Amino acid sequence: MTNWIDIGSLDDIPRRGARKVKTVMGCVAVFRTGDDRVFALDNACPHKGGPLAEGIVHGHSVTCPLHNWVFSLETGMAQGADEGSVATFPARVEAGRVLLDAERLAARSAA
Repeated sequence: MTNWIDIGSLDDIPRRGARKVKTVMGCVAVFRTGDDRVFALDNACPHKGGPLAEGIVHGHSVTCPLHNWVFSLETGMAQGADEGSVATFPARVEAGRVLLDAERLAARSAA
């Protein structure tokens, strides 16, 4: 059984935006799409460590604010000619609250 932690209200994250959540092992970017889906990814782009929570959300993708790498919010994989990926973490919305998988967050490795 998954242990979910409440990180805040869905309304705290703007549509097509993100918020950064600090964990013991580093920061996670939590994204809200235009259709109110939520996704959680490692906040650091593997290219130059760009803060993905400050990127541009479009569809189910985010563009890194530093060098325009585009990542799938669903898989964490870089799209296009670039290679690389970021870790993804289970996220869901329940009764208007954003929940993250506590066990997966605790198990993540330090970058």
